Amino acid sequence: MSVREFSYNPSAMFARVERGETLEVTRHGTVIAVLLPGSAALSRYSPLVAKGLIKLATTTTSDLDQIPHFDVPEDASPLDLLLEAREDEDR
Repeated sequence: MSVREFSYNPSAMFARVERGETLEVTRHGTVIAVLLPGSAALSRYSPLVAKGLIKLATTTTSDLDQIPHFDVPEDASPLDLLLEAREDEDR
């Protein structure tokens, strides 16, 4: 999210982090901050993220545009269509 988006409602952003989400704050498309949940599971990685040695995976709304959409006819199996698409990608 951009600095501007963050500034509109920082409490809501922190609530998202409290629920376990990792958020990247950007300025002009460059990540300037990473908000991490304070859970014990992630606390061991926080110093590494802060130093820029590792980057935790995040999902953004722009990632959703990359998810393929399948029109599934009523007489077809969604699983079969997915498996066929995966086979086509491997070729």
